[in-house]
Amino acid sequence: MMIKEGQIVLFRFPQADLQEGKLRPALVIRKLPGDYEDCLICMISSQLSHKIDNFDEILKIDDPDFCQSSLKVESLIRISRLAVVNHRILIGILGTISDMRLQRIKNKLGDWLVGK
Repeated sequence: MMIKEGQIVLFRFPQADLQEGKLRPALVIRKLPGDYEDCLICMISSQLSHKIDNFDEILKIDDPDFCQSSLKVESLIRISRLAVVNHRILIGILGTISDMRLQRIKNKLGDWLVGK
């Protein structure tokens, strides 16, 4: 399976206490440098109330890239819930988000990392 940035994949996202989580969609943000096939991903949730304002992003049904995402309902891209995983444990590819949305997410993450 060829994983690319901006793809929405299926993954068992771990809980904060390292217990195995349930199967859910996740966004591939970036492939990590090096010889390993590791990716930085973030969780996608239908629980919109968990949104962190000015950080997480809602993918709405009427957004131009909603159909290509293959998500069934409005969903929260939880930039605040990150994991680094090897691409082999990703279960499948659902769809993608737009390049513009992916860049906006990367910018938010980068601003947060440098303390903006």
